[in-house]
Amino acid sequence: MANVEFRLASGHPQIVGSFGSLKDLCQATPAETAAACDIAEVRLDLLQADGKQPGPSPWQHLQGFPLLFTARRKDEGGAGEMEDTERADLLFAVLDEAALVDIEVASIGAMGGLIAEMKSKGVPWIASFHDFEKLPERETLVNAAAAAREAGAVAFKVAARISSPADVAQLADFQLGGHGILVSSMGMGPLAPVSRLLCAQCGSVLNYGFLGKIATAPGQWDAAMLRNAVGRLAPFKIQKN
Repeated sequence: MANVEFRLASGHPQIVGSFGSLKDLCQATPAETAAACDIAEVRLDLLQADGKQPGPSPWQHLQGFPLLFTARRKDEGGAGEMEDTERADLLFAVLDEAALVDIEVASIGAMGGLIAEMKSKGVPWIASFHDFEKLPERETLVNAAAAAREAGAVAFKVAARISSPADVAQLADFQLGGHGILVSSMGMGPLAPVSRLLCAQCGSVLNYGFLGKIATAPGQWDAAMLRNAVGRLAPFKIQKN
């Protein structure tokens, strides 16, 4: 199964459909997946935790559709305990099938060999940052975005818990800032749904929903519903005097 080209562009919000379980992935049809999202995320850590067995890849039936592969670290929402080397091995094994790969900013150092291999193969990757407890200070996010840019990521993704309307506004304001790299931003928790719409309207290039029955983050939209809602939004830009 060859990788499929997938392009990110400023001002063009796209929908990521994330499979929350091995069952959801296996039961997804190509037509339903294409109708719900622009790229599908395969969480290799979730598949491992779900008991994926050696053999044909459970995403083979989605051949021809762009796939984003992730092997999430435990402290940023990953399933199960995996060493960096094990996560890197899972990602190395799918590079020829990947349209996009997700590596945490915190894992950039440990994944240096993988990043070099992706560069040689021309496989783009995003650098992600997750906080399930709070919205970090803006300086923390600015520094993380800078680390992503310097490491060669095509985009910086931030997902953080949103506890108030003020947090929603602050995350959207970060999205609107100039960081020298494409940004994907979203909230988690009770205010996550509205934050994901606002961030998409403010230019978030990747906007995550779930495919199947199981969400992969607190407050996540169903991908098809998110795609419909984002499609109704007019882009928001700061008006300059």
